[in-house]
Amino acid sequence: MDPIMDTRRKRILYRANHRGTKEADVMLGGFAAAHLAGLTDSQLDTFEALLEELDVEIMDWVIGRQPLPPRHDTDLFRLILSFKPYA
Repeated sequence: MDPIMDTRRKRILYRANHRGTKEADVMLGGFAAAHLAGLTDSQLDTFEALLEELDVEIMDWVIGRQPLPPRHDTDLFRLILSFKPYA
């Protein structure tokens, strides 16, 4: 972990990596590790709101099983969708 990462980003990174399901850990934790340092405060707010959702719902939105609620139809979610954790 970056020693200069602020407390907020450290907390978000931890939450993204400790979701409860392996799939969400890989997707959200991997995304956070790759992009967290460059996110704006507004994007951090959006990511924190997303982390409040259930893993099963987030993964349903990611794979298109369920429609994405308008509250999460954001540039950040599109960035998450474009993230390839195994690339």
